Amino acid sequence: MDLDFSAAEDRFREDVRGFVQARLPPAVRARASRGLSPTRDDYLSWHRTLQERGWVAPGWPAKFGGCDWSPVQLHIFEEEMARGDAPLPLPFGTKMVGPVIMEFGTPAQQGLFLPRILSGEHWWCQGYSEPGAGSDLASLKTRAVREGDHYVVDGQKTWTTLAQYADWIFCLVRTDPQAKAQRGISFLLIDMRTPGVSVRPIITLDGAHEVNEVWFENVRVPVGNLIGTENQGWTYAKFLLAHERSSFGGVGRAKRELERLKGVAYSERRHGRPLLEDALFAAKVAQVEIDLMALEITNLRVLDAARAQRALGPEVSILKVQGSVIQQRISELLLEAVGPYGLPFVPERERHGATAEGIGPPHAAGLAARYCNERKLSIFSGSNEIQRNIIARMMLGF
Repeated sequence: MDLDFSAAEDRFREDVRGFVQARLPPAVRARASRGLSPTRDDYLSWHRTLQERGWVAPGWPAKFGGCDWSPVQLHIFEEEMARGDAPLPLPFGTKMVGPVIMEFGTPAQQGLFLPRILSGEHWWCQGYSEPGAGSDLASLKTRAVREGDHYVVDGQKTWTTLAQYADWIFCLVRTDPQAKAQRGISFLLIDMRTPGVSVRPIITLDGAHEVNEVWFENVRVPVGNLIGTENQGWTYAKFLLAHERSSFGGVGRAKRELERLKGVAYSERRHGRPLLEDALFAAKVAQVEIDLMALEITNLRVLDAARAQRALGPEVSILKVQGSVIQQRISELLLEAVGPYGLPFVPERERHGATAEGIGPPHAAGLAARYCNERKLSIFSGSNEIQRNIIARMMLGF
């Protein structure tokens, strides 16, 4: 399932593929092939390898250290990263706060933060969701009160991905408690080493420590860490969310997992024949592949809009909804393909890439953990229900 590309684009693909094959450490590739998440060191070492090649922030303008690649090149790059089981560059810096700083930050903020995102010196996390303020993000309660040259921040963020590793967090905070809904919110950059910041783990259904609570107790943040204008943070938040959701189509990863699904379904047997030859199961796989092809075209259109600096609209909600649905569907079909071997689930064994009882085919290892973890895809970054409302209102006029 591939689109037609020009000769130059095919050469670019070979360049990226060769680079991944030559430079990605075998241990990192092995972990990914077993369905295990990269470690902190995996992320950072690969981030620095990409930076040496100049590829760590390919979507950035060249003047800020990016590549000025075409939408097709960006698409090919992410596809080949996925094909080679390579971790993508840390997204919270390169795809989220970095574009916000480029668009709305001061020259001093750009000079301080952007080079450190590129080098990997600053690992960022995202302080948006709160208890009671997830999809209804505008109801957030974390407050920032200005005292001279500082804001004093108090409150709590939750579901903060990889905060246990982060050096900095970008936060939405309420600076005008009298304002309604989206008004009165500001966008602050906070050093995680500041006194009063604490991180508490949340262990997810698959037994992993991926997300956290982050607490702020009388945390003093320099006013110079405010992005843009006070009380206008919702504008910057929407800008960031558009970039965030545009990256959640996950086309490259889904294509890799679709190939894995086909391999598993060919290995498994039903009535003595490969499961992939079963008409009903083959139809399910074909429908996922058709949906993925359509998503790939939509993804290229969104990349083209971003490259031309056109505002990203509700089409990013389509990417987020359909991308999450496709990835979840593939994980469901993988479990269906391995049958009872996918049912036992002991998180400690799954994290080491073993089937729960030490029996069953190797390709069943990790599938239950992945299925459990990917329940989150239709919830985070604005639940799919919220995204469908956006599509209905802004594209269909309902």
